[in-house]
Amino acid sequence: MRGDQNKGGQVEQSRLPRHIAIIMDGNGRWAKQRGLPRTAGHKAGAETFRRIATYCKNLGLDYLTVYAFSTENWKRSTEEVGAIMGLLKRYLLEAIDSMERDNIRLRFFGDMTPIAPELRALAHTTDEITDRLDPADFQANICLNYGGRDEILRAVRRFAAQCAAGERKPEELDEKLFSSYLDSAGIPDPDLIIRPSGELRLSNFLLWQCAYSEFYYTDTLWPDFDEAELDKAIAAYQHRDRRFGGVKK
Repeated sequence: MRGDQNKGGQVEQSRLPRHIAIIMDGNGRWAKQRGLPRTAGHKAGAETFRRIATYCKNLGLDYLTVYAFSTENWKRSTEEVGAIMGLLKRYLLEAIDSMERDNIRLRFFGDMTPIAPELRALAHTTDEITDRLDPADFQANICLNYGGRDEILRAVRRFAAQCAAGERKPEELDEKLFSSYLDSAGIPDPDLIIRPSGELRLSNFLLWQCAYSEFYYTDTLWPDFDEAELDKAIAAYQHRDRRFGGVKK
């Protein structure tokens, strides 16, 4: 459903999604429209993430998951990749100072192996802070060097290794057990997935977890995505009839 088709932006507090996931798309096009380098778009997009994460917490959502850097994004220029990682470092340093004060938990999804040791160390620190906070606190998940197919393959390899070691049996595997091997283990699947920028594809995002998610598309570029846009997406979600494969009695 595109944003211009929804019936207004009135959000019902009693029917909020627990978990929203967002593909943060359109930073480069936003910069190009303004005659700016792509790095300026990523900087603006990072500010949008800060604002939207705070808004989600204040609304009363439990989880926000954002697609920050995919396994395919390494194909971009060294300058652009460096700028994205620089913004992430700045965000992590700020988060380390504010997570306990603001009661915001932070987790990373993805294969962190290729990430610079300094960033991995900062992410480890945020993990330690998250472990100290109340599990009921709002949690933001950042998908970094993440791909849905890669996540599934990594989960399969872990399970297969345990089977080879005699710790598991293949017949034990069901959906619940398999989910425990994913980066999102212990977190409910997203109720709503939002993609700004007008693109109408999933781009390898949360492939297992999105089985029954509702999708919302808008032409708004991510740096221009604001609280009112999120309200529209949530209001559209609240008009959906979620049956999870069943029929309404």
